Amino acid sequence: MTLYLDKTFAKAWGGGDPFARALRQQGEVFREKEGRRTLRFSTGGKSYFLKLHQGVGWLEVLKNLSQLRLPVISASNEWRAIGRLRRLGLRTLTTVAYGRRGLNPARQLSFLVTDELTGTVSLEELCATWPRRPPGVAVKRELIAQVADLARTMHQGGVNHRDFYLCHLRIDVSMGRENLSPRNLLLTVLDLHRAQIRAKTPARWLIKDLGGLYFSARNIGLTSRDVLRFMKTYRRKNTRELANERAFWTKVANKAKRIHRGDFGGGVVLPLG
Repeated sequence: MTLYLDKTFAKAWGGGDPFARALRQQGEVFREKEGRRTLRFSTGGKSYFLKLHQGVGWLEVLKNLSQLRLPVISASNEWRAIGRLRRLGLRTLTTVAYGRRGLNPARQLSFLVTDELTGTVSLEELCATWPRRPPGVAVKRELIAQVADLARTMHQGGVNHRDFYLCHLRIDVSMGRENLSPRNLLLTVLDLHRAQIRAKTPARWLIKDLGGLYFSARNIGLTSRDVLRFMKTYRRKNTRELANERAFWTKVANKAKRIHRGDFGGGVVLPLG
């Protein structure tokens, strides 16, 4: 058994068995699927998110393995990924409680409680208006650079997200969206329950993450120059040096197109190719 409780949150939950408390916790349910439940609740004057894993069953485990996919069987993925990203200096969720018990991988009980992230919107929501109301050039360039820096730091740190879309990157708008400037852009990455952690991220998982990000940014008015700026920042290379990586970036673009076909059918035109 593994158990962590932040001192302040431990008082808010009032003692007793944390696993029993997690099982009976009530709140606003956001997701309930495949043995996993996500809800928001309030206690002690603060709001939190609880992710409760009650086991996916052997059928789901075997189905994932037969498809060469690692099944998510507990909250440990997200717990470990949050810790790794914090050590890498990236902004992510703050964990106040985590527990895991049971040896059977299909029946493990686990939970993760994080502070609610307030005063933010997803980049998907923020950038949805860009085709109609483009942001200032300086803000757009800085945001592209920060997303590229975040992705590079995460990947070089041995973490691949597996759901690396704009909706899972949030930006602080507590001072108002109209007041965003290159000096106050703060990005947070979340929804790490499927993340993988290694000493070094394999190329295929870099391509998957970058392809997912590129797919999610397909309708926000990016130009070829914007895409090139991301590539140069992510790789820390100039345009001439990137010419030697055409095969890699073609795979990224093709991955984005495959995701689009899987979700919507048909083709999609992207600045990269």
